[in-house]
Amino acid sequence: MEITATQVKELRDATGVSMMECKKALVECNGNMAEAVTKLRERGVAVAAKRAEKAANQGIIAAVESADGKTIGMVEVNCETDFVARNDDFKAFVSSVAKKSIETDKPLSELLNDLLMEKIAATGENLKIRRNVRYTLAGTGKIASYIHMGGKVGVLVEVSCTKQATESNASFNDMVKDLTLHIAAASPAYLTSAEIPADVQAAEREIYAKQVEGKPANMVEKIVDGKMGKFYAETCLVNQGFVKEPKQSITELLEAVAKPLGETFTIKRFKRYQLGA
Repeated sequence: MEITATQVKELRDATGVSMMECKKALVECNGNMAEAVTKLRERGVAVAAKRAEKAANQGIIAAVESADGKTIGMVEVNCETDFVARNDDFKAFVSSVAKKSIETDKPLSELLNDLLMEKIAATGENLKIRRNVRYTLAGTGKIASYIHMGGKVGVLVEVSCTKQATESNASFNDMVKDLTLHIAAASPAYLTSAEIPADVQAAEREIYAKQVEGKPANMVEKIVDGKMGKFYAETCLVNQGFVKEPKQSITELLEAVAKPLGETFTIKRFKRYQLGA
C-alpha cells in the first residue's frame, strides 16, 4: 500500500525516529501505525513507546470537596478555545458542574445536558462535560485532590491508615498532599504491576527480548527482567521514584512516614485527568 507523508510524520512525531526509518517500518507493517511503533521499538531505535497526546481541547479540570472532607468530586469540562476557557462565565459554569460531581457517580454530561445546551447557546462554542469521578472515603484514611497548571491536570487519591488519630496527623496529611503532587508530575498509568493486563506485560517482554536477540538464553531472561523492572518503575505508582527524592520509591516513602507512627499506609486508588488526553 502507498504510505503517505502524513503517516510518516505522525510516526516520527510519536517515536523521534528518522523519516526514512519511519517510512520503512510503515511499509513493512502495511501502514499499521501501532505495529510500526512496535517494530521500531524492537529494533531499539524508537525514542519513546508513545508520546503524550497533545490536548485536543481547551477547558478546565476542577475538583470540589464535601463539607466533611469525606467526598471529593473531579470533572473535566471542554471548550473550543483558550479564550473561552479563561472567561469568568465559563469558570463559573465549571465550578457549578464540579459541585454536582460530589452528588453522583453518573455521567454529568447526561444529568446536566439542558444546562450544557444553554451554555453552548450563550458562548457560541461547542462545550462538553467530558468526564467526572467521585471518591468517598471508606474506613480510616484520607482522600485528597490537586489541580495543577490552572486546571490542565487534576488528581484524586485515597490513602488508608489503621488508626483514627492518624487522620489528623500532620506528617500523614503532608505525605498525602505530596502524593497528589507526585501523581500530577509523574503520570503513573497503574497503581501496582498487578493491575497491568497480562497481554500488555507479555507484549513488553517480547519487545525487550527481540532487542537482545542473539545473546545466551539465560542472559536474555535476566536482561528482560531488568527492563521489566524499569518498565514497572516508570508506569506503576508504588514503584516510581518519589519526585522530591527520586532514589526513594513511593512504597519506601509510605513506609518511612508510617514507621514512627506505628502505622501501615496503603494507596487504595488514584485518578489523574489531563486536559484533552
